[in-house]
Amino acid sequence: MAIGDLAPVEGTDDVYYVDVGTHGIPRYGSVYIIDAAEPTFVDTGLGRNHEYLLDALDELDIAREDVRHILPTHAHLDHAGGAGYLAEACPNATVRTHEIGAPHLVDPERLVAGTKDAVGDLWEYYAEPVPVPESQIDPLVDGDEIDLGDRTLSVIHTPGHAPHQTIFFDSKDGLLFTGDAAGIYVPERDVVRQTSPPPQFDLEQCLADVRKIEELDPETLCFGHFGAREYDVALMEQYKRALVEWVEAVRQKRAELDDDEAVIDFFANHSELVEVWGEQKASAEERLNASGVLVALDRVERDD
Repeated sequence: MAIGDLAPVEGTDDVYYVDVGTHGIPRYGSVYIIDAAEPTFVDTGLGRNHEYLLDALDELDIAREDVRHILPTHAHLDHAGGAGYLAEACPNATVRTHEIGAPHLVDPERLVAGTKDAVGDLWEYYAEPVPVPESQIDPLVDGDEIDLGDRTLSVIHTPGHAPHQTIFFDSKDGLLFTGDAAGIYVPERDVVRQTSPPPQFDLEQCLADVRKIEELDPETLCFGHFGAREYDVALMEQYKRALVEWVEAVRQKRAELDDDEAVIDFFANHSELVEVWGEQKASAEERLNASGVLVALDRVERDD
């Protein structure tokens, strides 16, 4: 699957995903289109690549005026950066995301500043987000249900990755749209990698979020990164181990080096995924994730 391609989610006849080329990397960023009675986007990509999504609507013969729901799983710009562009192109759609994140889509100034600080040189792959008009925003909370006409999505708050994150569960086909709650799936290696960005990553809550996923026992995980994969218990067990081992590795390296910048540099220079994502993205991913763990460790120490 190449950047810009549209593919069906196996086992369904009306759910698709688009490779939106997040950070210029194929098979890293997914946006889902549900061709329901009320057509729906789940996540929106970075914004710079929103044309791929409009092309996908055309390929599926879905009129832009017919799109009714735009559902960012959370407000981070790799998932919500295209929300304003899609809201503009699909004037009858309502943007629905968790109530904590919704104000950031109406006024993205702080979100942009935080993202630039966090992603560094990768900002070149983003577009300045278009604000979503308040008239097109409808905030969500845990327990809400979204009626798509012939499908219903249950809204489940999963704040470990970010306090404004939700996942969406469709019990009709056992589809779970995971955002980042189930980690980053690397199809080339059939493993799930940790995602622990600053400033709000919370290990214990991330583990609790995975347990929520296990309790749902879905048929298919629709990853924000990347693509749809059949659910199995072993994959989520692997992700829980990856989270715990990652945080412990950063903790130990901090004790060894006693210099946070040196810790971040160490992990940035020792990524195992250079062959998959390329040096720039692999290094930036490790830098971001190590920074997030260091912030989380400081927060736990203060709370203690």
